[in-house]
Amino acid sequence: MAEDAPKPDEVVLSAHVPPPDPEPEPEKPVLVSEEPAPAAVVEEEKEKPGVKEEEELLVVKTEEKVTETAPFVEETNVVGELPEPQKKALEELKLLVQEALNKHEFTLPPKEEEKKEEGEKTEEAAKETAPEAVPPKVDEPPKLEEVVVAVVEAESEAPPPPPVLEEEKKEEEAPAAVVVEEVVEKVAEVDDDGAKTVEAIKETIVEVAVPPLAESEAPAELPKETTEEVVDEPPKETEAQPEAPLLPPEEVFIWGIPLLGDERSDVILLKFLRARDFKVKEAFTMLKNTVIWRKEFGIDSLLEEDLGTELDKVVFAHGVDKEGHPVCYNVFGEFQNKELYQNTLADEEKRRKFLKWRIQFLEKSIQKLDFSPTGINKIVQVNDLKNSPLITKKELRLATRQAVQLLQDNYPEFVARQVFINVPWWYFAFYSLLSPFMTQRTKSKFVFSRSTEALFKYVAPEHVPAQYGGLSRDGEQEFTIADPTTEVTIKPLSTHTVEFPVTENSILVWEVRVVGWEVSYGAEFVADAEGSYTVIIQKSRKIAAADETVITNTFKIGEPGKVVFKVDNQSYKKKKLFYRSKTKPYTD
Repeated sequence: MAEDAPKPDEVVLSAHVPPPDPEPEPEKPVLVSEEPAPAAVVEEEKEKPGVKEEEELLVVKTEEKVTETAPFVEETNVVGELPEPQKKALEELKLLVQEALNKHEFTLPPKEEEKKEEGEKTEEAAKETAPEAVPPKVDEPPKLEEVVVAVVEAESEAPPPPPVLEEEKKEEEAPAAVVVEEVVEKVAEVDDDGAKTVEAIKETIVEVAVPPLAESEAPAELPKETTEEVVDEPPKETEAQPEAPLLPPEEVFIWGIPLLGDERSDVILLKFLRARDFKVKEAFTMLKNTVIWRKEFGIDSLLEEDLGTELDKVVFAHGVDKEGHPVCYNVFGEFQNKELYQNTLADEEKRRKFLKWRIQFLEKSIQKLDFSPTGINKIVQVNDLKNSPLITKKELRLATRQAVQLLQDNYPEFVARQVFINVPWWYFAFYSLLSPFMTQRTKSKFVFSRSTEALFKYVAPEHVPAQYGGLSRDGEQEFTIADPTTEVTIKPLSTHTVEFPVTENSILVWEVRVVGWEVSYGAEFVADAEGSYTVIIQKSRKIAAADETVITNTFKIGEPGKVVFKVDNQSYKKKKLFYRSKTKPYTD
């Protein structure tokens, strides 16, 4: 087996183009799932390529560095700055929207139940008005003898009409009159020779089958009445048609903004155009479907519903990113709580309530956005996958997939970036299932990290919650998000020193945070006077990751000097240090 195993650099090729080996054992991949360590899984797959090889290969790559797509750059919403093709597409979309508003195409269509009831009513009405003589014509055509008798009886009972019919038919349809004469002459010979008469009648019926039937089935007066009714009906319909354009165009609002007539309307329409690569008809279809879906889902009434507070720790908004976008956190690990899971996702009805709660949360967040051409109208999503039960909970996977589909279909271009932190090795298999439901533009905004450090590339530490390595905490604190933070990267096996000079009597306050800690920290005050003293503010000690989140120190200074703190990193990993300070005046 050792000789047949592919080399490590050949794994990438085998992941995309499996070798045509005729001797693979299909049952052996089952043994792969029994291996607990990812490394062991990869080794097994090197010997026998399987379905999971590509997923495990991605895992190995992500252990080395953060997986990140190409940087996504937001486009302008100022119409004057758009390229000409995009301007043209926007104008075309406006024309389609105006036409749809004139025709009331955004009106919610009737429900299926109402359509069924209307269909049943029309069927019943058709049955009542249908003539009784119609079925016999199709199923049982009249016999030859019956036709002959009918013709004879019609002539004997009403002898005067034939001359009149002949005159009228000569004026309108000459061939029909000739047929009548032939039938009359041949019927007159019934008394002399019946056999010859029957043969002659057969010949006339074969040559002209329709006119005799029409004459024998209905009197001449009935067609006149029906033709008069048919002629009278069209003018009534044509008279009613001009009334439709008199209706005023319908007014449609989405996220509180009209579809046309406002500078913010262009921002909304551009979202739908970008979601469909500026294909105007597809963007219009998406817009129309979204408007109708919002009516069906009852978005306006949903905003007023009380859906409880159970999920407040699962999804919450906190701070903004470095570009000013609001940041929303999705904490999947909270579903490890069995009671919460059962109450929110156990069955279809509860999952629907969960989706309603998620949509309600998003709608409330959108209300805070600025849809002006230069405003902030997107959100940053942070997805914490630490201890996520996605791999074991089918209901959570189903609810997540439904939420992704709803958000992508009805909330285009509302996400500036998707940041995934604490990503476990198995997540890439789950992502491969969700990926087909996402557009390429959506996936270009994704960032993956196996820790929380990638978060600080997009969000300043003062805006990041303390639970994710930031400085932001609930309750009253010495510092707020308005106080800027200094960020430093400490190299492995090195010490970093920070000094705060003080020239007057004051109270110095500072706070320190090292992501992941596992370093030593100490602080002291050193006076400027020669031969002066040093005050130990905090004795140097090693701080574990779980010991403290943020350290805050305060020191009252009565003479010029400086406060010095040191961070000693004796680990073999780089450490990210955040700190900030401020002084408060005081008098003796």
